[in-house]
Amino acid sequence: MSSPAPDVPAVVAGVGLTLGVEEEFHLVDPETLAMTGSSEVADAAVRGQAGPHVQPEISTTQLETATGVCTTLDSLRAELAVTRAEVVAAAARGGLRVLPASTHPFSSWRELRLTDAPRYRVMVDKWASLAEQQDICGMHVHVGVPDLDTAVAVMDRARPYLPVLLAMTGSSPFHGGIETGYESYRTIWWSRWPVSGPPEPMGDADAYRAVVAELVASGIVPDASNLYWDLRPSTHVPTLEFRGGDLCPDVDDVVLHAALARSLVRVLAARAERDEPPLLVRPEVLRSARWRAAREGLSGRLFDPVAGTLVDAAVAVRRLVAELADELADRGELEEVQALTEQLLARGTSAARQLATHRRTGDLRAVAAELVEGFPGA
Repeated sequence: MSSPAPDVPAVVAGVGLTLGVEEEFHLVDPETLAMTGSSEVADAAVRGQAGPHVQPEISTTQLETATGVCTTLDSLRAELAVTRAEVVAAAARGGLRVLPASTHPFSSWRELRLTDAPRYRVMVDKWASLAEQQDICGMHVHVGVPDLDTAVAVMDRARPYLPVLLAMTGSSPFHGGIETGYESYRTIWWSRWPVSGPPEPMGDADAYRAVVAELVASGIVPDASNLYWDLRPSTHVPTLEFRGGDLCPDVDDVVLHAALARSLVRVLAARAERDEPPLLVRPEVLRSARWRAAREGLSGRLFDPVAGTLVDAAVAVRRLVAELADELADRGELEEVQALTEQLLARGTSAARQLATHRRTGDLRAVAAELVEGFPGA
């Protein structure tokens, strides 16, 4: 990490003080473990009656949760315990259980039923089969920023780091009942949307607004809230939103992902304050690095767009933690982040564990059962 100039603070005021996490979950039948919708549960979520932190999703087979605003990793962990308990309770009221992974091991998008809300009817009218086949779940981390200028400055500088963050979260090795060969097939499925993927460099807030205006004029989106980039400024809260991660069943992995995202925002905002230019990685190269992260996860090698070489995934992850070490140490989070990182590298992602279960049992229902039974509050 670059050393700050003597007269420039190492951390920009108001950046990264807060964070929050949104998680999306599949609902399943308790006996068959097949993806199963509930109009009753979905309608309750639409009315805001499924739980204080529970929200609807496009399909009646899904629910979303959102933590409150957190300032520490301990408070985030506590919030996640609350939101996950709420989604389990909401599912149980409809006679269902929660499957915490970005794709279901054997169910198909053909079993989806649209949640009855104007927002989702508009999406289907707009996107047709893309919306009707949205059988994936994700995890979004919001990091507080003081203004759009800061959000854009960090977004431009964070682009090269997105693939390694993705690789640490893979939980979608199956889709439609087949082994896909990817740790995050969700990333591949989501890439069909024309407003997904890593954003291009913007330069400043005015340029970002101009891009949004052009996209609105093109008819592709009505406003910036419909941009589904892997990283974007939020339109409803003062945050930068990391959207590229798979849903992680383990709270430890969620906390790690959020800690790295927040530290990255703080470090990169300080670099922007010092007028250090962003590393401008070609979009073709960044898409390739993203594809490899989805393909390999932590089980192989990742493309390092800074060095321009393939490196072992564990090396790439440890390099990221080392780059953020000073800032994490200043916050008193370095030891926890290092411990969580080594734990993840030792046991592997959810995708790796799902694949091991399938190869041991030959049974995708066993994969689903392990996910459902291992979820807190199950």
